Amino acid sequence: MNNEYSSVRIFVTLLFAMCLRIVSLPESLALFNPDWVLLVLMYWSMAIPERVGISYAWGFGILTDVLMGRLFGQYALAYSLIVYLCLIWHRQLRQFPLPQQSAFVFGCLLISQLLLFWFENLKAPAQLHGSFWLPVLSGTACWSAVYYVMRSIRRL
Repeated sequence: MNNEYSSVRIFVTLLFAMCLRIVSLPESLALFNPDWVLLVLMYWSMAIPERVGISYAWGFGILTDVLMGRLFGQYALAYSLIVYLCLIWHRQLRQFPLPQQSAFVFGCLLISQLLLFWFENLKAPAQLHGSFWLPVLSGTACWSAVYYVMRSIRRL
């Protein structure tokens, strides 16, 4: 794969994921909107760990902080931690079937969501609602589709 072309693909897929992250949805569906940026970062860090690492996660995390209007650095820290976990276990994760990968993705999305909740709780006391789990569950459910779409893009 041509390095210049693959870098463009990675960047474009992450920009598209950022667009999906902020897409305007009705209130009832917005609760189910998963963290598309994190899902795409996880895929790329598992598929080509030598190209996509913590620097990508940190950079796109800062962009997501700005995009979402959150405390500066909270998405960057969460994305960096999750991508670090993916980088540590990328060899094993590649061998896992999709249901086992989905279990790992569930754990990573949950860690990310808990970190973001913790940051929000530091600013002002917050209560954990049932809607807290919805992006984690929908992201886990979307993992198979993200995996196959991203794999087809990578193999173009």
